[in-house]
Amino acid sequence: MTGRELPLVEPEWLKERLGSKDIKVIEVDYDPQTAYNIGHIPGALLIDWKRDLNKYPERDIVGPEEFESLMSRLGISNDDTVILYGDYNNWFAAFAYWIFKMYGHDNVKLLNGGRIKWIELGYPLVKEVPENISPSKYKILKVDLTLRAFFLDVLKRLRDPGVVLVDVRSPDEFTGKITAPPEYPNEAAQRGGHIPGAVNIPWAQAVNKDGTFKSIEELKQLYESKGVTPDKEVIVYCRIGERAAHTFFVLKELLGYPKVRVYDGSWSEWGNMVGAPIETGEGG
Repeated sequence: MTGRELPLVEPEWLKERLGSKDIKVIEVDYDPQTAYNIGHIPGALLIDWKRDLNKYPERDIVGPEEFESLMSRLGISNDDTVILYGDYNNWFAAFAYWIFKMYGHDNVKLLNGGRIKWIELGYPLVKEVPENISPSKYKILKVDLTLRAFFLDVLKRLRDPGVVLVDVRSPDEFTGKITAPPEYPNEAAQRGGHIPGAVNIPWAQAVNKDGTFKSIEELKQLYESKGVTPDKEVIVYCRIGERAAHTFFVLKELLGYPKVRVYDGSWSEWGNMVGAPIETGEGG
């Protein structure tokens, strides 16, 4: 395949290692009531995406101090191997993965296929929440902001031949036919369409029907055929960054692209920004 050790583990591998002291399993949910609370991998901790990875009242991800507090509350040390998996499609687990990497926790991996694959294999789920967690004293040792893009970063790089923008939303969102996916109707932007010059490669094209990632060869063909090549800087975006983080994982971690950034402001920022240029239709 690639000759690199990929930060991806199979359900069988994890099942054999449940209970290992140096492995911390975390489920990352958009809504724990519909996932973690009705059953999760034995021993799994919970990260509530809305509560734990976002700042309030301003819109932003948690800062370094908040991340340290979260890790300490969960009893995670800097040396722990962290296995992340998501509620139904690994979107929010990939978003958490991106934050872990940005805050320097390199020993973090995704569970291939996430919660759905685990259930499909008939592996156990429990309702018991881990108790008697001993808080740690987690300290961030480095911060890598090269993994994140902001509005002005994107605006300044429009039409730059050395940069490729990848819109991972559905074709209907990309063309402007709809301003939000049907399952999130209250999170629509003022305008529909896409960032000028972006190519549309929906996130789901990178996975199989069971949610596991396609082969490295298939992934290379998918992205390189659209001009998304490793010699370019790649900026990925979606609506709020969760689907973009999934594609970030594919490009940066599975394919080994050297320069990949998540524009987590994504369309909910760009489509509401006064004066931001927009294209509609198939574009790209």
